[in-house]
Formats: sequence, structure tokens, C-alpha cells
Amino acid sequence: MINASKEVQMTDELKQAYDTWMDRVRSTSKGERKRRLTNINNHAEKMFIKQVWWPAFEHFNNLHAEYEIRDFKDGWRYLDFAYITEGFKICIEIDSFGTHWRDVNRSQFADHLMRQNHLIIDGWYVLRFSYDDILEKPCVCQQLIQQLIGKLGISSMYIELQLCPTESAIIHLATSLSTPITPKFAAITLGLHRDTIVKHITNLTEKELLIPTRTDVKRICSYRVNKALLHLHT
Repeated sequence: MINASKEVQMTDELKQAYDTWMDRVRSTSKGERKRRLTNINNHAEKMFIKQVWWPAFEHFNNLHAEYEIRDFKDGWRYLDFAYITEGFKICIEIDSFGTHWRDVNRSQFADHLMRQNHLIIDGWYVLRFSYDDILEKPCVCQQLIQQLIGKLGISSMYIELQLCPTESAIIHLATSLSTPITPKFAAITLGLHRDTIVKHITNLTEKELLIPTRTDVKRICSYRVNKALLHLHT
């Protein structure tokens, strides 16, 4: 039996970030995907967000829900979650032990396996989690995702400098911009409250990874990446 007491509550910060993220995803979707997102009521997927993804990363950058892909039969399939960034893409599926598996016939079971094979051939990394593990072993699930993302390309500088996931996301975003980064832009892009972003930007400034564009003003509004220091850790 699942211990419901282990479920984490959706904090105000998470709810605000989640709602902002879902609104953004829905606004850029259409057709069947938009219908799925509009009517989304999957408890297992929401528990994945609360128990696993948010505690591990504290942002929704590069994460997509009900991600639409064309399958090997020229139809459309929908991944529970897809994490996509330059150079790699990860499919994350949440499986409940219940009617989803108990009622499948042999043809549906074979189709399910073939679908996963084609995802791998098309360059996807596939992670599957049971609903039980999400509730009972969320830390193990978090570590698996973090290990895969780290193996695929997160620079060792994030570990050496002991950056938390939010600080790593801010640095990643800042290095992708051709202009200085602002707290407002980072908050909107990462789906976090501005006060949270300011706190982490302050930490990054103290670590000298971000440098204020102006030091002659009382209120600092933008920052640039300290490329010299980054180079030492890449």
C-alpha cells in the first residue's frame, strides 16, 4: 500500500511556477496536444512534478508536458514529459501498476515496446518510473534524472562550485544570451518568482560567476557572465 503521508504539498512557489509553465505550454500548443493539456488530470504526472522534478531542479526550463512526436506508423504519440536541450532529448514516462497494464492485449503490448525502440533509434534517452517509486522513492528518481543529465553534458563546473539547480539554470540561461541577463527575464523564462531569482543571482555574484553591468548605481538591474572564471571550470 502506498503511504500517502509521504506526498509533498504543492507550495505557493511551486504552484505559481507550475501554473506559469502550464499556461506557457498550452499557449504554444494546438490540436490534440492542447486538448490533453487543457483537460490534464493525471494524478501520477502531477505527483512526478511535486515529488521528483521540482525538488530536484526548482524550474521547468526545457521540460515539456504531453510532448507530441510522430511515431513509426506516421501517427502521433504523446510523451508524458520530454526534457529537451541542445544536444540531447530525454523522454520521461510515468507508469501506474493498474488498468493501464492489466487490460492491454498482446498487440498493444508489442506496440508499446516497438514505440520505445523507435524512440531510442530516433535519439531519445528513455526513463521510466513507476507511480509507486515516485511516492515511495522520490530521491532515487531525482538522482537518476540528475545523473543522466550530468552524464549527457552538464559541465563539471556546476559540481565544483556547488551550484544548486536554480543557480545552474540561471548560468545556463545567461550564457545563451547575447545581452546581459535581468532578474525579470530570468524569472519569466524559468517560471520562478522574481524574489527567488534575485536571491540566487546574489549568490552567483558573490561567487563571481555573474558580474553587475554597472556598479555605480544603487539598484543593479542586469548582469553579465564572468567568462574568465567560467573558462577555468570548463
